[in-house]
Amino acid sequence: MPEFDFSGRTALITGAASGIGAASARWLASHGIARIVLVDLDAAGLDRLELPCEALRIAGDVADESLWNDVEARITRLDHALINAGIADGCPIVDQDFGKWKHMQAVNLDGAFLALRAALRVMQRTESGRSIVLTSSAAGIRPMANTAAYGTTKAAIAHLARIAAAEHAKDRIRVNAVAPGRVDTPIWTKTAQFRSMIDSLGRDEALSKLAAESTPLGSFATAEELAGQIGFLLSDAATNITGTVLVSDGGYTL
Repeated sequence: MPEFDFSGRTALITGAASGIGAASARWLASHGIARIVLVDLDAAGLDRLELPCEALRIAGDVADESLWNDVEARITRLDHALINAGIADGCPIVDQDFGKWKHMQAVNLDGAFLALRAALRVMQRTESGRSIVLTSSAAGIRPMANTAAYGTTKAAIAHLARIAAAEHAKDRIRVNAVAPGRVDTPIWTKTAQFRSMIDSLGRDEALSKLAAESTPLGSFATAEELAGQIGFLLSDAATNITGTVLVSDGGYTL
């Protein structure tokens, strides 16, 4: 489809070394993107990501402002951005360690703000085709016990996307968010809860049990499914969509 032709364009992806970020990089590459700027703390993961397009791989902490000053200086054109880097964990509020709380806020929210600010600044120098997607979460829409740190960052990211959309509609820069539910990616499968379930049930059974318990459709999404939905929001097929949060959660928030 012409709407999914990204030929000649440049995209930025944070959290690009695995999961939704890596799948989105592959999706964009398969639809003609010319250049992708890949940002992640995991340098080895970035190196393992094989793409048929030009790729600038930047390993660093997304919550480090100096990293984004460097990114801004190195990019002269930016058409699309997926702001996706994040971490997850959970515990009751009364047991929440303040240091871990602040770390979650730094990676998930400060990192999203810094990446968004940098992307918008570069996009203001780019003439057309500009769009941004931020990765929120169903946990930022529906309150979930034991997710205070994670859920509040994701609720804030959804609202940040709406504010950015309102500020930059005049610039013809579209900003949306996607709010996944359970997705088979390392952000969930590396948590203590899931590792414990794997130990007792095995990986496949643990995924099936969580999906059955938490989603009316009874299945986890794949990173590739989310990548296609993100690709749609970034694409010219979505030129009339801005300031929205696409909930992709298998019915969890119903």
